[in-house]
Order: sequence, then structure tokens, then C-alpha cells
Amino acid sequence: MRVTTWTEYSLIISLHLAKRRREGAGAIAARELAEVERLPGDYAEQILLRLRRSGLVEALRGAKGGYLLARDPEDISVHDVMTAAEHQTFELNCDTHTIDSHRCAPGANCSIRPMWHALQQRIDGFLQGVSLADLMLDEPQVRDLVSLDRA
Repeated sequence: MRVTTWTEYSLIISLHLAKRRREGAGAIAARELAEVERLPGDYAEQILLRLRRSGLVEALRGAKGGYLLARDPEDISVHDVMTAAEHQTFELNCDTHTIDSHRCAPGANCSIRPMWHALQQRIDGFLQGVSLADLMLDEPQVRDLVSLDRA
């Protein structure tokens, strides 16, 4: 698994919108959000579009238009944000970049593939268990919350 810049920016944007929702603030324009979070404007707009298409973000038109979180931060997981932004959380190389058409065929006997699928399930389960509301806590609290010792 590789966490891309795209994923990191998606979480920063989602967390920003979650904090605004908690504070009762209204919508924010994509360019303003990008400026406040020091992100490239084009990235922010593309990410917001993907988040909107997935139903995590709403877009409002007009003078006071912009973007806001569509649901409560407690109801949006890190997994939701990552899959909205990247369409997946874990890329299985044997599924997407077949190196050997015989060995990597769906019906082929590959003893490595089950391990990757099990790892993907564990990662997805972990990411589903962490919400945007969790990430709004202070760093030490989040560290304790996501500690593998507690899982």
C-alpha cells in the first residue's frame, strides 16, 4: 500500500470541511480552501469534484456558494475518503499490473494472492474504523485511538 499525495490532500480537505461543519461555518470556495490549507488549487478542485460525486461533499452555487461536508464527520470514515479520491485503498499488483498472464490469471493457483487479499481486508477494516471525527482530536488522542496495540 502506498499513500499518495492525492490521498493525503483528500484527507486534509475532508478534515477541513469537517471542522467547518462542527463550527457551524458555511460553504467554502475551492480556491479559498486550497489557499488556507496551502494546497495546489487545481488539485483541490479535482479532489472536491470526486468527493462530491461520491456523496461526501455538497456543492452550493451562488454568492455564498462553495463546498461543505454532506454528512456528519462521525459518519465518514478514512476509508470513505480514500475510496472516493483514489477509487481504492490498496492496489493489488497481481490484479492491476499482471506480470505473468499464466501465474496471475484469476483461475491460476497462486499462493501469494491470498496473503495480499487478506492484507487488503485488514487495511480496509482499519480505515473503516477511523472517522473524520476521530481525526479532529489532538494528535496524542488519535495516536492512542489508532494504536495497533489496542486493535
